[in-house]
This record gives sequence, structure tokens and C-alpha cells, in this order.
Amino acid sequence: MADAAGIDAVHVYSVPMRTRFRGIDVRDGVLVHGPAGWGEFSPFWDYGVAESRRWWAAAREAAVEGWPEPVRAEVPVNVTVPAVDPERAHAIVAASGCRTAKVKVAEPGQTRADDVARVEAVRAALGPSGAIRVDANAAWDVDTAVARIRELDAAVGLEYVEQPCATLAELAALRRRLDVRIAVDEGVRRSADPLRVDLREAADVVVLKVQPLGGVRAALRVAEAHGLPCVVSSALESSVGIAAGVALAAALPELPFACGLATVALFTDDVATDPLLPVDGALPVRTVVPDRLTALPAPAEVDARWRARLQEVTA
Repeated sequence: MADAAGIDAVHVYSVPMRTRFRGIDVRDGVLVHGPAGWGEFSPFWDYGVAESRRWWAAAREAAVEGWPEPVRAEVPVNVTVPAVDPERAHAIVAASGCRTAKVKVAEPGQTRADDVARVEAVRAALGPSGAIRVDANAAWDVDTAVARIRELDAAVGLEYVEQPCATLAELAALRRRLDVRIAVDEGVRRSADPLRVDLREAADVVVLKVQPLGGVRAALRVAEAHGLPCVVSSALESSVGIAAGVALAAALPELPFACGLATVALFTDDVATDPLLPVDGALPVRTVVPDRLTALPAPAEVDARWRARLQEVTA
């Protein structure tokens, strides 16, 4: 691997999900070790080689360079609620200890009534003072987004809506018709140049994800370039990858929103005996040692596929 100088260990992990999330039932990826510790390389399979190189840059930064000094010792986090039934949504939030919830909506095969019932259950679990944000993963056109967001906001009050429409032009049109904040995720991380994408009319909040943006330092540059409030979120990583997200959140000059980094709870297991799970709605800033790799081996074909992918991005 030409771009893997300093990497002295490579492990492929595989962990089942508690609930189907982002269309997957099992999360897998690569953990790499270097002089600074452990990093994670786990781009989703719909990312091509060019996009996946950013994910590799993040893994290499963690393993070889380490991260900037933190300005806070812990970061507040939200509980993530998959597109589950209301009873399950209530239970997830009630057990989380978090005061903010991010709720998946617009799931294929579900209805607007399903979304309303889910967010109402989340509001009941949080109480009146908790914050609720929803994520539509670019599922709506502008007119649909206006109707759905107004309905959800009227039902529970929304902190913001994450990526309700696919394009920045649609998001700009949507913002002109709504008072609810719009957060941009895919519109930044899947752009050809996250530093130069024009968010001035399209976004109130920028979602930062370490791996898709190329590392903690690269994500800090994106935050500085756009000058908008930021929220740090996960790319559904193991605790090793989540530690990088925590490092980013800990290094941001300002952190106005709870971070979407409590997603290890969506897994049935973790690569570390001491996983990064929230206590009282916060995650500590710390390193993670994946000491359970032998307990979570990937099937041979999955291991081979990941190692081939790693070769592609580092060639």
C-alpha cells in the first residue's frame, strides 16, 4: 500500500446492527494501527474509489498523525432513533440518558403517519424541554418537504431538519418557505470539494463527518470555510471511528448542538471492551483501543473485499 506508510496492523471487523439502519443489517470496516494509535476506514459501498480516499485519509490521520488538542473534555450527544415503531422509539430515547434525539423519517415503505407517530413518541420520552431533529436523507422534493416538515414541527417542535432534499438548489427553495432550520449533510460530504460548495442560501447548519471529509483537520477546515453553526455526526463507525468524531467535536471553537456520535448503541457489539457510549448525554474525549477484534472477525469473503478496497484507495 503506497499510501500506508506508518501503518503496522490491519484488521477487518464485522458487527450486526440491532435494527436495520441506512439499509444495512451488518456494519463492517477496517481498523488500522500506527504510531498515533488506531484509525477506522469504513466507507459505505456506494462510495467509489475517489470518495473513499477521503475516508482513508481520516483513518491514516488517526493512526499516524493523531488529532489536534481538544478545547473541551466531553461532548454532548443526541440519541439516534431509527425508523422503528413508536413503542421502540420511546424505549430507545428513555434508555439513552440524552436530552436531544435525532429521528429518522421518510423511510421507504413507511407513511407520513408513521413519522408523526415516531416523533410524538420521542417527544413523550424526552419531555417538553428536549430537542428533536429529524433526518430525511434527501428523500423529499421541495413541496413534500414543506408539508412534512410543517406537520412534524407542529406536532413536536423541531430543532432542525437534516438534508430533507437532495440538491442545494432545492434546499435553498425550501428555506425560503420555512422557518425551521435546515442542516446540510450529503450536500457537503458528497460534494467534489466540501470547502467550496456554496451553502449561503441552502443551509443554517453544517453536518460534519470525519471520515467522509478526510479527517479531523480537514473537517475543521470545512467548518471554518462555511462559518455556519456545526454539528458533528458519525458515519456509523465502531468506537474507533467514533473517537475521531469526538476529537473533532472537542476541537471545534464552538459547539452549539449536541453531536450525532452516540451510534455505537445501534450495534449489538463493539470492537472495544470499553465502548464509546454516552453517560448522562455526553461522550468523553479519549482514545479507544480495539481489544475485541478476535471476537468480531469478518467472514473470509468480507475480509478479502475490504483488503482489496484498501489496496485500491492506497495505490
